[in-house]
Parts: sequence; structure tokens; C-alpha cells
Amino acid sequence: MPNTDNNKENVGFIDIVKSVFAAMFGVQSDKNRQRDFKQSSMVPYIVVGVVFVVLFVLGLMAIVSVVISA
Repeated sequence: MPNTDNNKENVGFIDIVKSVFAAMFGVQSDKNRQRDFKQSSMVPYIVVGVVFVVLFVLGLMAIVSVVISA
């Protein structure tokens, strides 16, 4: 039986961003989800997720501010 730890796929920054973005909208593929959970560290995913949430909230605040001031 092969050891799955040796079959880790290198995931680049763009792959992490795409995975977090897809997961936020609930369209993450099972293959990518499994690949993400095989990574040794979840820190990059958490950091990108927090940045996306902050940008999303700031974007909503900007839109509401523009609509209210109009």
C-alpha cells in the first residue's frame, strides 16, 4: 500500500487563492479539497481566507457608503 504522505502535490500561491475563492462560494471540487487537506500546513489557506473576508467586508462597506451618499 503506497504511503500517501509521499504523494503530496506542490500547491502554489495561485492554487491556494483559487481554492479559497472556490471554497468561499461553495464550488470547491472534491479533488482540490482532498489536495488541500493533504498539505502539511493550513496557515497559507487561513491567511488568504482572512484577507479575502476583510476585502469582501470592505468592499461591501464601500458599496453601501456610495449607495447611501447618492
